[in-house]
Amino acid sequence: MTASPQLPQPPRARKVPASRTHHGDTFVDDYEWLREKENSEVVDHLKAENAYQEAVTAGQEPLREAIFQEIKGRTQETDLSVPQRKDEWWYFARTIEGQNYPVYCRVAATDSSDPLADWTPPVVEAGVGLPGEQLLLDGNAEAEGQPFFSVGGTAVTQDGNLYAYAVDNSGDERFTVRFKDLRDGGLLPDVIEGAFYGLAFSPDGSRLFYTVVDDSWRPYQIRVHTLGTPVDQDELLYQEDDAGLWLGFELSSQRTHLVVGISCSEYSEVRLLDFADPGAGLRTVISRDARVLYEAEPFQLTPSAAAGPVDGVLLTHNLAAPNSMLSFVAWAELAKPLDTQDWLTLVPHSDEVRVNGVAVLRDFLVLSVRKDTLERVQFLPRRGLGTPDQEAVLEPAFQEELFTSYLSAADYRAPSVRLEYTSFFTPTRLYDFVLPAPERPIGELLLRREQPVLGGYDPGDYVATREWATASDGARIPLSVLRHRSVQAGGGNPGLVYGYGSYEVSMDPGFGVARLSLLDRGVVFVIAHIRGGGELGRQWYEDGKKLAKKNTFTDFVAATDHLVKSGWVDPTRVAALGGSAGGLLMGAVANLAPEKYAAIIAQVPFVDALTTILDPELPLSALEWEEWGNPITDPQVYACMKSYTPYENIRPVPYPKIAAVTSFNDTRVLYVEPAKWVQALRETTTSTEPVVLKIEMDGGHGGASGRYVQWRERAWDYAFVADALGARELLPGAGLR
Repeated sequence: MTASPQLPQPPRARKVPASRTHHGDTFVDDYEWLREKENSEVVDHLKAENAYQEAVTAGQEPLREAIFQEIKGRTQETDLSVPQRKDEWWYFARTIEGQNYPVYCRVAATDSSDPLADWTPPVVEAGVGLPGEQLLLDGNAEAEGQPFFSVGGTAVTQDGNLYAYAVDNSGDERFTVRFKDLRDGGLLPDVIEGAFYGLAFSPDGSRLFYTVVDDSWRPYQIRVHTLGTPVDQDELLYQEDDAGLWLGFELSSQRTHLVVGISCSEYSEVRLLDFADPGAGLRTVISRDARVLYEAEPFQLTPSAAAGPVDGVLLTHNLAAPNSMLSFVAWAELAKPLDTQDWLTLVPHSDEVRVNGVAVLRDFLVLSVRKDTLERVQFLPRRGLGTPDQEAVLEPAFQEELFTSYLSAADYRAPSVRLEYTSFFTPTRLYDFVLPAPERPIGELLLRREQPVLGGYDPGDYVATREWATASDGARIPLSVLRHRSVQAGGGNPGLVYGYGSYEVSMDPGFGVARLSLLDRGVVFVIAHIRGGGELGRQWYEDGKKLAKKNTFTDFVAATDHLVKSGWVDPTRVAALGGSAGGLLMGAVANLAPEKYAAIIAQVPFVDALTTILDPELPLSALEWEEWGNPITDPQVYACMKSYTPYENIRPVPYPKIAAVTSFNDTRVLYVEPAKWVQALRETTTSTEPVVLKIEMDGGHGGASGRYVQWRERAWDYAFVADALGARELLPGAGLR
């Protein structure tokens, strides 16, 4: 590619050919040496990439600043969360104008003869402290002088005296854990380095459970730190040696057990530690050898008063149930061979409803399900559970066509649960759902807070609709089409198509302040719910993974074609956006149909997928085999991945404007992938459109830390899109008011 005369020449990395041979195929990689993170030449090259992209996009700075100010102008900068009760305290967070990070606080709860009143959150006002309010953690003070700041987990002892928190100051998602005595505010001498996400105290508060990652950034150990003892003497509770399995833990609903989960995308194993008898060690529910994908929750079922309670587990599982179902299994049954066990069905399998999980309350089970592409919450009474008298599920009613509702917090003994609700144009709402009772047979939704949106925001100014594209094999692809109400089909509109399509992750409806800046400039924003995601159940995911992965890419192109044919967008004014695995999607689409897009933004893009997955020593590579297949051992998988991995399929065709956005310290998708990709693109494309690499030298997989910096990053992305689509100006009457 020849640079435009008014722009500097893009950085050119020197070529150092390195050969890779598998299954008789040899690939010569000229830029693999850019993986040498400690090499000063690499660092200098990446800095030169940043300088180049700054020069190329300098003309977008006024637009970036305008979008940043719109985001800022719609955000209530001094704000607070709704307090959430845990044990004898209410926990909440404050954000303060001009400060990047939340301040975490708490205030004591009180108990009376009225449980509903006891679980009604106190009213917190901005800038006004509550009587007895305690400071837990000031993120701004912790972040001072640090290049990056992120909290990876917190935990409080049940007596409320000790607070553990995990902090990352580099973006590599390896955390330092510290302990604070909340009685006097002092820090304990105990410090744990290199922990991963997730912390939990034992019931007596004397021990902390945490995970550790291996050299490939896979969580593989659960360790137990006893307060007051040297960290190097921490107990190893469990180590997972299978490089293809992910390890994690959580507390059971009643906090009687530590629930250890060992899993990949196709099967799992759960082990339970009973806090009443920790010396007995971990107890396996169903062995991984059964190849069942499941979650387990300790549970006591009382099928009849005469029979008495039966100890066992609730299983959300896919045994003969692709969309999963809910069963109860007694411990006595679990001791038998799997094919002879008697499982009691509580929620049967459905082709239309995906059962994602269950939480246990005193009188109800709370089901997380997906129906009609949408995440929902349902409540199943425990009275009569597992008998002919079992009652029907109850679901809180919401009025919008496209929405997301999920369980935000639940306490076993509380008379209510916290639900979060949002849609594309309804700011996030927090509800307390008062559980059904004789005086409230369908329960009651109590709105505790709606995210304030400033600047004269009116949801009636925008429209969200569901459309369906048709794939080449006839599959119907759901699309969420978002627009300003003044934008109509057939108007030569600019459009942005967003997609992900991997890991059974669904792109659910959700409000976004930054997105309004594109809609206000007439951009039709479309989310393509392509195969590989989970919107239409487990089969939708299966049809977009491993050897079927190309469906993800062709679905995205089919979605783009539908928008053009339906008149929503001008075929010359379409951009594409995706991140991480969605960045692989962007690279694949750029190779597959570059002529259909005016611009493409690939955020932390997984564009050198085959190289990465062929090396099990690289971060997370072995874990990816269940998603993409194992190209090391399977020549068919190798050939399939070879045919779509973006870096190895760049063609001499006119590519559109392309921006790759990454972070130097990203541990999930290494910076080297987009760094190599942009070199090969520039070298091969037959167009003069710029290809730029924007790299955050202090950030991680989610970019830089701090809300103001993150707003500027989003403004950069959207300005790049709006500029490429000729959508710099606001629609008449749109924007901040």
